[in-house]
Amino acid sequence: MSHQLERKEKNCLNCGSTVIGRYCHVCGQENVQTKESFWSLTKHFIFDLFHFDGKFFHTLGYIFAKPGLVPKEYCKGKRASFLHPIRMYLFTSAVFFLVFFAINSPSTGKKYPADKLTKKERVETLGEYRERLQNNPKDTTAQKIITLLTDTTKEITGDDLFALDSKNIFTITGYNYSTVEQYDSAQRDLLPAKKDGWLKRLLVRKVIAFNRKYKEQPDEASKIFWESFVHRLPYMLFLSLPFFALILQALYARRKTFYYSDHAIFTIYHYILSFLLLLIFFAVSTLNQRIGWKPLSVLGPVVFVVWPVYLWLEMKTFYSQGWLKTTIKFALLNVLGLLIMLLLFLFFLLFSIVEL
Repeated sequence: MSHQLERKEKNCLNCGSTVIGRYCHVCGQENVQTKESFWSLTKHFIFDLFHFDGKFFHTLGYIFAKPGLVPKEYCKGKRASFLHPIRMYLFTSAVFFLVFFAINSPSTGKKYPADKLTKKERVETLGEYRERLQNNPKDTTAQKIITLLTDTTKEITGDDLFALDSKNIFTITGYNYSTVEQYDSAQRDLLPAKKDGWLKRLLVRKVIAFNRKYKEQPDEASKIFWESFVHRLPYMLFLSLPFFALILQALYARRKTFYYSDHAIFTIYHYILSFLLLLIFFAVSTLNQRIGWKPLSVLGPVVFVVWPVYLWLEMKTFYSQGWLKTTIKFALLNVLGLLIMLLLFLFFLLFSIVEL
């Protein structure tokens, strides 16, 4: 409800019907004065903001204190007391991904100086590769670079090091082609039955072109690919919602009182809880990195223990079945849900490669 003055006239300005009370019984429009002062607009914004906050924290308290109660009460029709699941999902997911993108910026790879190495750079680089070889005695690349660096008769540039130490960003077993033309030529020489399908040809060409384009900028390649994939995670999670609800509908198919929309509401509120638990995990991890307080390092794993326990309790409360049935369906839900997430992950991973 707004906080504007009610009109004395009883004709609805939207549909023309006679208004009984503050709202039109035909179209639902509020019968209030159309002219507002700046102060009135400001008050309206403040009231709406605190109204949203009040409902948000009220709903949040019940989500944590009584798992499964909010979707159960909402599906029963008690909706005025709780924030709408879609609005709450959009708000919590927006906050979650803002935090997630802020703390998961891609790191850059090792860079080599463009010009010839100075004596100091040569000594420092030699120390790095000796340590690398000590950690992995079978590292033939490190052995070659140490041999090169210890030869004081030669001047060494960053390009010399890169030529020995660079690797393709992506590798596909059995496809060691430097150019797309080499791959296409090899495919043409094969019998039709042994040629790659259209999807594999597309992926191999993309990988070859990407490796070639960023061969001298592996750090930039990692950054581009990571950003391309990570920024699709919100779509992946949103797309998983209907599949999660569909699994629940299959698990509770004999419960005719539950419709698909009820399972969807349960799923949305569980996703909201998941975002909130992950935000707590990020906050604890960041605080632990800053102050290094040991008890905080324990709280991180606790979040991931609490997470499935909450889902189990949510299912028990919402569907009102016995503990044994709930536990069996909880296990099936996790297995099938993990499979769906894995398939979606692979789909978006392939999509990110194709879009490079």
